[in-house]
Amino acid sequence: MLTLLKGGRVIDPYNGRDEIGDVWIEDGHIVAPPKSRQADATHDVAGKIVMAGAIDIHSHIAGGNVNTARLLLPELHRARMAPMLPLGTAKWSTYETGTIYAGMGFTTVVEPAVAPHQALQAHLELSDIPIIDKATLTILGNDDFLLSLLRDGESSAAVADYVAATLTATNSLGLKCINPGGAEAFKFNARTFGLDDVVPFYGLSSRQIMQALQQALVDLKVPHPLHLHTNNLGVPGNVATALATIEAARGMPLHLAHMQFYGYGSEGELGFSSAASTLAAAVNATPNVTIDIGQVMFGQTVTISSDVLRQYSATGSAKPKKSVIYDGDANGGGIVPYLYREGDFVNAIQWACGLELFLLITDANRIFFTTDHPNGAPFTAYPDIFALLMSRDKRTEVLSRVPQGAVALTSLPSITREYDFNDIAKMTRAAPAKLFGFKDRGQLGEGAVADVAVYSPGEDIAKMFRRAHLVFKDGDLVVRDGEISHYRWGKALKVRPEYDKAINKRLASYYEHHYGVSHNMFAVPEHILPRNNPFKEVACAL
Repeated sequence: MLTLLKGGRVIDPYNGRDEIGDVWIEDGHIVAPPKSRQADATHDVAGKIVMAGAIDIHSHIAGGNVNTARLLLPELHRARMAPMLPLGTAKWSTYETGTIYAGMGFTTVVEPAVAPHQALQAHLELSDIPIIDKATLTILGNDDFLLSLLRDGESSAAVADYVAATLTATNSLGLKCINPGGAEAFKFNARTFGLDDVVPFYGLSSRQIMQALQQALVDLKVPHPLHLHTNNLGVPGNVATALATIEAARGMPLHLAHMQFYGYGSEGELGFSSAASTLAAAVNATPNVTIDIGQVMFGQTVTISSDVLRQYSATGSAKPKKSVIYDGDANGGGIVPYLYREGDFVNAIQWACGLELFLLITDANRIFFTTDHPNGAPFTAYPDIFALLMSRDKRTEVLSRVPQGAVALTSLPSITREYDFNDIAKMTRAAPAKLFGFKDRGQLGEGAVADVAVYSPGEDIAKMFRRAHLVFKDGDLVVRDGEISHYRWGKALKVRPEYDKAINKRLASYYEHHYGVSHNMFAVPEHILPRNNPFKEVACAL
C-alpha cells in the first residue's frame, strides 16, 4: 500500500531536512515520491510536526532486576489479564511498555543492562512487548572469565573473541560495563571502589578493565562503543571520577551512561553541589565521548542497578523502607525504591544538574535523552522533560519551588538556551541512529524503515509529545491521537561480530568445570522465542 503524509513540517536532521513537505511510505519503508501514481491512503498533516520514530538508548524494560523491582513493590502494580509472561503483569508491564512508548512516538528502545546468564529471560520478556523494536546490551566487566583473561596476561585478541562470543550467544546490540571490578570487589567486602582501585585476587584496576573492553569493541568493529556505568555513582564530588574516566578513554570511543549522577561537586555547607558546568566543558572538549543524562524528576520511583556496591550504600535512603541486594554471578543486582522530592536539597540539585548538562553540552549529536528509567524517573516523564528543555519559563517555575540554597549551587537560573524541534529530533532520532550504527532508522530518507511520528504542536509541549497524532511502525499505522489503533510485533536488534570460534571450546571447558553444564544453556536460540524471525542484525563496520 502506498501511503502519503501530506504537507507537514518534516524535521529530519539525519538528512538535513526541515521544511514543509511530504513523506511517502510503501512496503514498510520510506520511498521517493512516485511518478504518475496516486496514494492508496493520504493523511493531511498540514500544521503538524513529522519526525522519524524516536529511539530510546537506555531504558530498563526487561531482565532480572526489573522483575525483582516488580516483586518488591506490589503496591505500585496493576495486574491485568493478558496472555503474557507471569512477571509481565506488573506496572510497568511488558505489554504496557510497548503501548505507552508507541503512544509517545518512540519506535525503538534499548534495554541497557542484561547479564549474560539472564539473556534468555530478558529476550522472552522483550518478545512480549508489542509494536516497538527492542535491543539489549550485555553486561561484562565483573565476570570471572574476563577478569581471569586479563589477570593472566592473555592477548587482546582473546578478550575480543570472548566479548564477541558473548554478544553472539546473547543476541545483543552491544556491551555494557557497570562499575568495572566494583561488584567483584564488593564480594571481598569493599564498600568504595574508584577508577584506580584494584580488584582483590585479580590484581586489576577498574581503569584496566574499562580500557580492555573499549579495545575489544574497537577491534570487533561493533558500532556502539563501550556503554559505561563508571565508579562512584551518586557520591558528592564524583565529578572528579567522571573527568578521570573521560581522560582514561585515551581518545577511543566511549559512551558514559546517566551522567547526571556523576555531575556532583562538594561545595556549600552540606558538601553537595552541581558540577555540571565543569563536566559539560569536559564533554564539549572530548569528541570521542558521548553521554546520556539520566534526568531526575520529582516523584516516586525505584532505582535498579547491577552496581551492587552503590545500591548497597543507598539502602538507608530507601522509601518505602525496603530493598533487595543480591550478590550473584558477576554483577548481581540491587533494587532500592526512592522518592525524589521538590523540597529536598539534594534532589533539587540532582534535578537541576541534569538540565544543566542538557543545556550546556553544545553538540546535540553527542548527548542523549534518558532518565535511566526508572532510576531518575519513569519514561512516562519524557514529555515533561521535553517541555523543560524547550521553555526557560517552565524551568523558572520549578526553580521557584525548590530550596533556594540548592538553586544557588547550580548554574541553571542563568542558562537562557531553549531547545527547538531540531534539537529534540537530533537527540532522540538522528544521533541515536549514528551511535548504534543504524542505517535504517532515526531518519526519513529513502530506504529507511517507515517508523514515523506525527505531532500536533501547541503551547502545551508536554501534551504534544505525550500523545502523538499519528505513529507508523514499519509502515503500519499503530497510533491515532495517542491511542493504539493497531497491534504488531517488532524485532530485537543484534550484532554478530566476527571472531575466532576456538574461544567456544575454552568456554565449554570453563562452564563444565565451574557449573557442570553446557555454556550453550545460557544462549538465546531463535526457536525458543514465541515470535517468527524475532531478530534483525545491525552490521558491524567492514
